[in-house]
Amino acid sequence: MSAATTEKRERAAGVVEPPSPRSKTAPHDGHLTAQELAALNSKSGLLKLLQAKRVNTRSVLRTLEYEAELKRLQMELVKLQRTVQLTGRRVAVVFEGRDAAGKGGAIRRFIEHLNPRTARVVALPKPTEVQQGQWYFQRYIEALPNPGEICFFDRSWYNRAVVEPVMGFCTESQHRLFLQQVPEFEHMLYEDGVELIKFWFSISKSEQARRFASRRNNPLKQWKISPVDEEAQARWDVYTRYKEEMFGRTHTSFSPWIIVRANSKQRARLESIRHVLTTLPYDGKESPKTDIRPDPRVVRRFHRSSRQIDD
Repeated sequence: MSAATTEKRERAAGVVEPPSPRSKTAPHDGHLTAQELAALNSKSGLLKLLQAKRVNTRSVLRTLEYEAELKRLQMELVKLQRTVQLTGRRVAVVFEGRDAAGKGGAIRRFIEHLNPRTARVVALPKPTEVQQGQWYFQRYIEALPNPGEICFFDRSWYNRAVVEPVMGFCTESQHRLFLQQVPEFEHMLYEDGVELIKFWFSISKSEQARRFASRRNNPLKQWKISPVDEEAQARWDVYTRYKEEMFGRTHTSFSPWIIVRANSKQRARLESIRHVLTTLPYDGKESPKTDIRPDPRVVRRFHRSSRQIDD
């Protein structure tokens, strides 16, 4: 008797259960069938899926457009870095602004695809006891770019302009001396060939409060909360007074302040990158992958006639 005949008799007797045909609508363990994939590849099928999941399609499209444009701008940054590296230029980009203004996130987008050998982030910790007895600018001088380098300062010597006097970390005389010396210091950098760009990321008080709340409620962001952050809302007006004095005393023709409206993080990142690309010369700039002109509604040069900087 053949094996096939035996199997048929056992199946008839109920010994072997026949395999059940797969249902086209049977649930699966996370895998998509060819038919489902075909539906997703169509515009209507994708829209139905997003609607079923209650996804904001406009928000998704904006994010996709942002990611695509960011990639194109990052390609230009790679070209800029290559030129700086080959010519031995020294570039320093300073990111300042109120707490939770998005400085760190913007820096991460700048350096995401740059060669780490010639691109460096400078975020100095609290000064040591020895450093506190040094000339204030000394530890920042040690962090300035070497030939062929681009340095991104996540806060800078401008700590003494706003944060330190607001929080009582320096004396009034130290603050006055800083404001007197910083234009001279930056003019020496300019004369020595250092290319310096100074950003101030500007946000509204309500947007800062919203971001602080997000940090407190998100376990992955709670490390960002500091005692200085906790005081930022209560001392908003004091920050404003010192900030306006800083602009008035340190905005110069050779080292101007560039104001970035940063209530929208994505727009602030794109437009600050555009400003750097527009400002600095590099090989291939005449044929960019995208428009590198910054939006003047988001990025603008500080003017002494400006009455309000923060949104």
